[in-house]
Amino acid sequence: MGLWEAFLNWLRSIFFKQEMEITLIGLQNAGKTSLVNVIAVGFNMRKVTKGNVTIKLWDLGGQPRFRSMWERYCRAVSVIVYVVDLADHENISVSQRELHDLLSKPALSGIPLLVLGNKIDKAEAISKNGLSHQMDLKSITDREVCCFMISCKNSTNIDQVINWLVKHSKSKR
Repeated sequence: MGLWEAFLNWLRSIFFKQEMEITLIGLQNAGKTSLVNVIAVGFNMRKVTKGNVTIKLWDLGGQPRFRSMWERYCRAVSVIVYVVDLADHENISVSQRELHDLLSKPALSGIPLLVLGNKIDKAEAISKNGLSHQMDLKSITDREVCCFMISCKNSTNIDQVINWLVKHSKSKR
């Protein structure tokens, strides 16, 4: 990054605050609430400021009775964050089906997708390639898709997630 661009970014950070709204979704016990807690650095907040970006987090239930509400809360967000429990082999196919069903909704077209494979600290966690394959991420072509492997328990790769979110922040799409 050149000196001029760095200076402009510094000026923007002083005078222009950005707000970002994202929705965390995934099956129950995938680690969504843990992610909110680790990003909020131990505070029980749902609105987090990192630098000049305020991130408003919606943590929606993953039980079957709540999944029908996911679309409504994903409309007009900056990013959809989908959390997957890497150690729950039995539910990865359910997670894949729910994600692809959600992304098929016209109102959500084009919204970037960040898939977080959580619980890499567990011995039975599948690999990033395994997650990408089982979630069929390559078939998602109507939006930007990124995937990170994390551990909310150990705060592994959370900085990468935050940096990606800040980079993709915009007021509304």
